Amino acid sequence: MKQLTLGATRIDRIVELEGLGYEPTFFFPDATLEGFAAERDWLVPHFWDAKEDTYIRSIQSFVVRTGHHNVLIDACVGNQKKRPSTPAWDGLQSNWMGQLSALGLRPEDIDYVLCTHLHADHVGWNTKLVDGRWVPTFPNAKYVIHKKEFDHWQDGDDGVDGPGSADGCYQDSVLPVVEAGLAELVDNDFAIGDNFTLDPTPGHSPGHVSFNISAGGARAVIAGDAVHHPIQIAYPEWNSRFCMDADQSRATRKKFVERHADTDTLILAAHFPAPTVGRIVGNGARCKFQV
Repeated sequence: MKQLTLGATRIDRIVELEGLGYEPTFFFPDATLEGFAAERDWLVPHFWDAKEDTYIRSIQSFVVRTGHHNVLIDACVGNQKKRPSTPAWDGLQSNWMGQLSALGLRPEDIDYVLCTHLHADHVGWNTKLVDGRWVPTFPNAKYVIHKKEFDHWQDGDDGVDGPGSADGCYQDSVLPVVEAGLAELVDNDFAIGDNFTLDPTPGHSPGHVSFNISAGGARAVIAGDAVHHPIQIAYPEWNSRFCMDADQSRATRKKFVERHADTDTLILAAHFPAPTVGRIVGNGARCKFQV
């Protein structure tokens, strides 16, 4: 994805990791390989690797510059985090911060950090390690978290064992922000100005949210993990192994696809690999993601 421009609003992606995903039916327990095969005419080459016979995914953040505010949506895995359940994340050293700098931004320039939810691969850069302590990376930002999401993580984690587990992400990437007084716990009515609003999309996690951006006569939705991979546009009934409320996640995703199908709304999701942005369009009995 090149920089996306909506009027005076600019959206850039910062990519921490991009490449092949897990074995498809491990990550999507409801899926069938036949279902993937039926959609390969539009999944290939961006979202399915025909040679390796598996899906492609990204871990990324979005930087939104409105002309008034610099907004970071989701903060990936982060550097130096202990994530033993997932070797690719454990002690990661990525060029995430260098990419932020290449956009002409310093951590001090970020006004808002918007958390779609609090899974480990979405909160890592919330904090950085300084003299053995995790401290907020963005000292001037308001870290926006939905109250339902925050309440859940105070009482437990995602309940997932194996790859992608929480591995203490609340303690090292959320709690330091709260203790620094930078967390802003919000309800569904949160907005930044008139054109940047919150859209509740629960199921993947209890307080998962997406963000709607309207500018220059165009509209985009940054969907977090409400849709984890484009295959779920065709099969909204397929959950990922990380969806915490299976029935609610399916219902939310189905509603999301129906609402945005055959409209001009641009969809960006946390794990959609390059070119990342597209529209939901009809494709016979099922929809597809058109880049």
